[in-house]
Amino acid sequence: MTQIIALQIHQDDDVATIFMKTKPGCEICVQGLDGQTNLCVDAIESIPIGHKIALRNIEIGQKVKKYGATIGRATYFIKKGALVDVNNLESQRGRGDQIVG
Repeated sequence: MTQIIALQIHQDDDVATIFMKTKPGCEICVQGLDGQTNLCVDAIESIPIGHKIALRNIEIGQKVKKYGATIGRATYFIKKGALVDVNNLESQRGRGDQIVG
């Protein structure tokens, strides 16, 4: 099994950024900004370099965090180890239709 490193910016993040292209079954060792390995996740699909991997299961409609802040909402159930991108995550930034008042 290939071991790949990903970066989790904040301890509350639901995703981490991958530093190498992955294939299903690759073990992803997730490190924090301190360089310590926080956890390991098995990729369940191919994930391109620079993209996000889900660190836990994410329910439909759940807010997704990166950088310790919400980056969007899940539009589908996202399994731990899956690619997180525009196909399953809807950004909440710049959404005029979401403005209240």
